[in-house]
Amino acid sequence: MTEEQPGPEAAAKPGSPPSMFAIFRKRDFRFLWTGQLVSTIGSSLTDLAAGILIFERTHSALAVGLMLMATAIPSLIVGLVAGVFVDRFDRKKIMIASDLIRAGLVVSIPFLIQIDILLLYVVVLFASAVKQFFDPAEQSVLPDVASEEELSAANAFLSISSFGSTAIGFAAAGFLASTGDLFLAFYVDALTFVISAVCIFFVKIAPLMVDEATSVRAVASNLKAGVAMLFGTPILRSTLIVFTPVLFAFGLWNVLLLPFAVGPLGGTEFEYGLQEGLTSLGFVAGSLLMAKYIDRLPEGTWMVISFTAMGIAGILYGLSSNIWIAIALVMFSGFAQPPSSISRSLVLQRNTPREFRGRVFSAFFVSRDVLFLLGMATAGLADVVNIRVLIVIASSLLIGAAILAQLMPGLGRPAAEWRRALQLLRTAPATAGAAVVRPALLADFERLLARLPELAALDDRRRGQFLHGSLVREVPPWMTVVKQGDAGDAAFFIIDGQLVAGTPAEDGSYRSLATLGPGDFFGEIAALTGSRRTANVVAAEPTTLLEVPSANLRGVMDVPSLSSLFLSAMTERLTRTQGADRPRLAANDQEALRDLRTPRPTVEAPAKSS
Repeated sequence: MTEEQPGPEAAAKPGSPPSMFAIFRKRDFRFLWTGQLVSTIGSSLTDLAAGILIFERTHSALAVGLMLMATAIPSLIVGLVAGVFVDRFDRKKIMIASDLIRAGLVVSIPFLIQIDILLLYVVVLFASAVKQFFDPAEQSVLPDVASEEELSAANAFLSISSFGSTAIGFAAAGFLASTGDLFLAFYVDALTFVISAVCIFFVKIAPLMVDEATSVRAVASNLKAGVAMLFGTPILRSTLIVFTPVLFAFGLWNVLLLPFAVGPLGGTEFEYGLQEGLTSLGFVAGSLLMAKYIDRLPEGTWMVISFTAMGIAGILYGLSSNIWIAIALVMFSGFAQPPSSISRSLVLQRNTPREFRGRVFSAFFVSRDVLFLLGMATAGLADVVNIRVLIVIASSLLIGAAILAQLMPGLGRPAAEWRRALQLLRTAPATAGAAVVRPALLADFERLLARLPELAALDDRRRGQFLHGSLVREVPPWMTVVKQGDAGDAAFFIIDGQLVAGTPAEDGSYRSLATLGPGDFFGEIAALTGSRRTANVVAAEPTTLLEVPSANLRGVMDVPSLSSLFLSAMTERLTRTQGADRPRLAANDQEALRDLRTPRPTVEAPAKSS
């Protein structure tokens, strides 16, 4: 039978893209952004003030370096474990507790250093350890606060509040140092943490639901699962690999900037400070640009552009002999950094299930700190190797990362494809429509087999059983195939064509966007567990589907390769839909999942399928 479906020309036209400032209309984001802006100003104020205090008391550059190490060591010790706790407990409460604990630690500094200056290292160490819980929690909740379309702008503006605001903190610390009242910096910082905690208190964040009790065994198991998610997901693994030389180069580069500016370039400390300030200004300008344009290109493409631009600017910087030209190049490098840093956050947020984000972000932060430390340690070679050579090498690593980003799998999803997916999901008819339907033939199975080789595990008899009662649907574009929340007793296999899938959110946006092509399948969750559909699926172009009844799908679950294929797909999709704040499977559905591993009597098919 056939039924006329509205095509693209009949569908509602999508509106223009939202303004990059539209995210500030959300009360939750305003509070989150304000809290980070204020606390980052305070943290940078304390960082510089602590370094100045240490140098004034010890007159030792080594002592200042040890202070920097004290901020990095906690990442190596508690970073990964912190990610596990972020994924097991209320992230909002973790952020508030982290802010309040750090407020108490910082406000104690003026009193403790009167006893012994070494206590400053202890406080910085503990404050940095607490920060390991805050950072992954904040990155993890951002996709809960911003919709899929707003996420890019949200990350861009958070980059401004976290990096651009450091210039304000550093300037304030310098002013306080000149007045001789550095203790005030710590009191101000403690106050900013309290303000941040108050802001976060007013942010509405749905708590995670964790069924198992927290134990050493559970933590170890969760940590293992998080590492498996990071290294087992191609796009996440690719991002980590691409950023490995970049983070090492940043560590090396940051240490060399001061000796290069005041050495070969003949600059002054003021000109070095100006260089740092203008770098922050460039970063803010680049972040603003990304808030508007980052969705125009895939994340991987932005990484290539960013790494290439920073690499070329860095090489020219290493070869320059004029301090003002060098300052301009570093400012440009700061401008070129946001496309890659914001893209990295987007990749992690969009491709990590909600309950895994803490561990994945913690793993990246630990990797960042390790690579930074390695790069900083390598900077010691400047005593025996020409510093220009080291700067050129560090910059060349960025160009190498750009080449790597073009080759690694998963980093090149076209932004146009993403926008079209949103358009289809929003403008398709609200109810599932009809299509040209006919009984499935053996020839249809052969066509699908060419797309999905795992089906070769079925012999002729099992193929007939698999096709018994199955249907082929010829679906026109813009047709809704299944709708989230509907009951379903069949799975769909794509023989030809393309569909888009997404989980609708309460605010009308879509999360967990995916594009499905030949050889992909969907609807297996409802077919195998009896639960309702977990997403909307809309045809993007003329598509041929094989609709397989749930009894037929259950009948092949005793085949190891197919059982592994379907169960792994179910697990991944259930995780993603839970990550979009969809309800968890009920207890009876969990029981059904376990029951699927038990072989069942097969359904007898006609002797011949045609």
